[in-house]
This record gives sequence, structure tokens and C-alpha cells, in this order.
Amino acid sequence: MRPAFSVIFLTTLIGAGQGLFLALVIGEVLMLAELTQRFGYDHQFFAIGGLISLVLTGLGLVASFFHLGHPERAWRAATQWRTSWLSREVIALPVFMACCFLYSVVHYQQAAPRVTLTVGLLGTVACFSLFVCTGMIYACIKFLREWATPLTLVNFTLLGCSSGFILAASYAGFAAPRLAHSYAMMAVLLTTVALLTRAWSLQRNAELAGTAKSTTQTAIGVKNPRVVQTSMGQMGGSFNTREFFHGKSEAVIANIRLIFLVLVFPVPIALVWIGDENASAIALAVAFAFQYIGLLAERWFFFAQANHPQNLYYQKIS
Repeated sequence: MRPAFSVIFLTTLIGAGQGLFLALVIGEVLMLAELTQRFGYDHQFFAIGGLISLVLTGLGLVASFFHLGHPERAWRAATQWRTSWLSREVIALPVFMACCFLYSVVHYQQAAPRVTLTVGLLGTVACFSLFVCTGMIYACIKFLREWATPLTLVNFTLLGCSSGFILAASYAGFAAPRLAHSYAMMAVLLTTVALLTRAWSLQRNAELAGTAKSTTQTAIGVKNPRVVQTSMGQMGGSFNTREFFHGKSEAVIANIRLIFLVLVFPVPIALVWIGDENASAIALAVAFAFQYIGLLAERWFFFAQANHPQNLYYQKIS
């Protein structure tokens, strides 16, 4: 498939925003359970953090509009919510954004913990609902076997949480150092688990190469074991040749895979350890920056790796 950068930015930005929101709610629980007596309750930290999460998801929403041929008709995408995961995502995203905004408001007004935690719980439900909707948009497409696996949903969730918790550790390093260590350790754990599940999905997809269900014979309904394609059927490019194949060489694909495996996992883990050991918020911020660059490469690879069956017909160009 041809990766669309608007969707790449959408999924990575909202994933980081969702992960940050989950980190804020967990941090609030930790503060109430263990730290209140010693440090007091930091409403400002959570209020600003909620706004950061809102900005990230808002930027992702803006990026998604660049993928639309008629942005003014975007509202129609929500009308098929009974059958379409995309429609459900269109509904879940603004609901989650509303929860982020409300979470910031109740903390800005220094509401009672039972109020802020209730809003946080509602936002958590909306957050995981959005993760499910986003992941299932791709996992439900059965004929794209690289995507049609529960690992798609798992990886979207874990990578979003990983980037969000690294961002939370960086933010806490500047604004609430007492929470930075907890966030850093959770970020390392989430990134490590994400590495294992992403490696699993890479291995699974590599094994699919020799077990293709779609062939030239099944495409045209001819059972003869020897079918040779001599023409693509048209002389120039088309929507099919542009949208369903990335057009890059195997060497480029391999290099992008290596880049994201390095930048998404070992580099941020090392920088988070360094930042935590030295109480360096800057190191934690650099860890998030490197990982986000790697996530852009990871999401590009995710889309490019999917091999649409129609490429059997258009293989002379693709």
C-alpha cells in the first residue's frame, strides 16, 4: 500500500496524546495513594498535561483532513457507525478530546479528587475505545493479511502508550519531578513489551510471503497451473498503480525497518534510563523526539508492508 503521511501523522499524534492522558490518570492515582501527604496535590500539572494531550489529538485530527478529497463532507464519515470502524473512530476521537478538555477544566478549577478521577476514568474508557477503533480499521481488512491480526491492535495501543509515557516522563521532569521516575520506569516497561509484540508481528508477516492465498489463477478464475501475465492491460499509470503500491525498492524498505527498530525501541529506552538516573528532563525530551521520528518510520513501514491482492494484476508496474 502507499503510505499517506496525513494518516501517519494522525495515528502517531493521537497515539501519543492517548498515552499521555493515560499516564496523567495513573499519575493522579499515584499522587493520591502515596504522595499527597508529602507533596500536596498538583492540579496545575494535570491541567496543563490534559491540554497537551488535547493539542496532540487536535493536531492529529487536523492532519487527517489532508487525506480527504472533500473535507467539507467529513461529517458524513460518522453516519456508518453501525458497520464501519472508521465511522466509530470519527466519533470516538472528538469524545476523547472532550474528555481531555474536561479533565483540564476540573483540575484548573481544583475540583475534588472524586470529580477529577471520575472524569479521568471516563477519559480512560474513551481512550481505549479510540485505540480499538483505530486499530480495527486495519485489522478488520481480511484480504490484507499483514494487517488482519490482533497484533495490529496490540501494537497501535502499546506504541501509543510507550510514546505517551515517555512524553509524560519528560513533562514531569520539568513540572513534577516527583512523578518522573515512576513514568520513566513505566515507559521502559511499555517500550520493551511493544518491542516484543512488534517483533512478533514482523516475524509473522515475513512468514506470510510464501503462503499467498491470492494468485493469478484465483484472480481470474482459471485453474491452469501455468498462467503468464504479458500485459498490465493499460499503458500508463492509474489510481490503482499509485494508491496500492509504495513504489520503493526492497533496500529502502529494509532500511526503514532498521531505522524504526532502532529509533522506537533501544534509543529511547537508553535515553530514558540516562534521564532518570541523572534527573535530566532534557534527556527525556530527546528520548521522546527520537522515538517520535522512529514512529513515523514505523507507521510508514506498517502501511507499505501491506500487499494488496490487486498488485497481482498491476505487477508489471508495481
